[in-house]
Amino acid sequence: MAVQRTLEMDFNTALGKTHRMRVYDAKDPITAAEISTAMDNVISKNIFSGSGGELTAKLAARVIVKDSSDITLV
Repeated sequence: MAVQRTLEMDFNTALGKTHRMRVYDAKDPITAAEISTAMDNVISKNIFSGSGGELTAKLAARVIVKDSSDITLV
């Protein structure tokens, strides 16, 4: 059995679009404060940009947990 935790962070861009970032294998547990601080750092350091322009604001965040099990075929 394997559990995968993915942190998704949504940002607003300078052109009014939404930009989503994913962090795979997010730590467990992770707090809302840690996520908010990370998102603030991403915005303030301005190291990511795309077709929507610079990231300007935090919109949303979520942790997605997927649980999978291998099946042995007979």
